[in-house]
Order: sequence, then C-alpha cells, then structure tokens
Amino acid sequence: MRKLLLATRNQHKKRELQELLSDLEIDILTLDDIEPLPEVKEDGTTFEENAVKKACETAQNSGWLSLADDSGLEVDALQGKPGVHSARFAGEGASDEANNAKLLELLKDVPDSERTARFVCVMALCDPSGSLHTVRGECEGRIIRIPSGAGGFGYDPLFVPCGYDQTYAQLSAWAKNNISHRGAALQKILPVLKNYLTDTQTRG
Repeated sequence: MRKLLLATRNQHKKRELQELLSDLEIDILTLDDIEPLPEVKEDGTTFEENAVKKACETAQNSGWLSLADDSGLEVDALQGKPGVHSARFAGEGASDEANNAKLLELLKDVPDSERTARFVCVMALCDPSGSLHTVRGECEGRIIRIPSGAGGFGYDPLFVPCGYDQTYAQLSAWAKNNISHRGAALQKILPVLKNYLTDTQTRG
C-alpha cells in the first residue's frame, strides 16, 4: 500500500483526507505516526514559502511523498496582516482569543464597508526526488465586530464568507468545508495527488 505523509500532527486533517481518498489504496500518515524528523522552521514570508519548505524537507527526510499546507487570514485594512503570522498574531503561543482580541482592537475604527478579508490556504505536494506541486485556495469575506459561533477555531468566529450571514464558526462543518479556503485547495491538489498515487512509478 502506498504511503502519503502529511507534514502535520493534526488528526482532523488526516481524517478529512482519508475521506477524500477513500477510493484509493493508500496509507495516510502524520508526523505522529513515524520516527521523529528534524523540526521544520516556518520562517517564510509567504504561505507558499512555508508550505513548500514543510513539504520538501519532510519528503527528503522521510523518503515518502509528503503533503503540507500553510494557511491564514489576510485583512485588507491591515495591508494583508496577520497573514503568515495568523497563529501567533498576539505573540508566540497566543490563544485564539488573544489573536481575535488583537485583530478587533486594530480594526475598531475601520468602517464595516472596509473590513474585507480572505482566508488563504496553500498546499504543497513533494516527493523525495524534489518534484513539487503547489495550489492555492481562498475564501473572501469580511470581519465582524463581535465573535459569533462556537464551532471551528482561530478567527472563525469573526469571519463571514461572502454570500453568507453567518461566520465560519456558525456554519456546519459540511457547509464550511464546502466553501472554505482549505476545501478549495484540497480540490485543486486531489487530481495531482491521485496521479501520483496511481502511477506505478511513484515511490512509497
């Protein structure tokens, strides 16, 4: 059975990909399922740089086809911030609540019409030889003033996607995945991934 290594310890991502690739004979692993690899330092200035670095270093060090993603929130009124620093916007180890509070404070004087934003997800697929594919998924929306909803994580309670009147955190998991930046990126990478996994020359 072929192996695909996800450059993450997030079991939710593993389950999601298993469902999408259920028609293939594939063993999906995360970093928790293998011997420890050198830690990848995410010091890129773009989502693309971080995703590529994670995928390529993981593939090289493990010897397996590897998939990585980097994602975050870009707010137009903040010139694209928090961007690649989304998870640590309020400092290293900051909680979701702290990051959300900082974002709301910075936007407190910004009128509703100018609170446009987008979630971005870049996925990178790399094999041990260095062959690389990247895709980008986005979801446009706006930032509201008061957190709403108990679902999701991160900035989900503040982000209302275009065409909706509910935040990511208020939508069902199915509804969110159907329109999300990560869902869009996954749909783009799936054909490439399936080509790798069904190619008899693919290692792993």
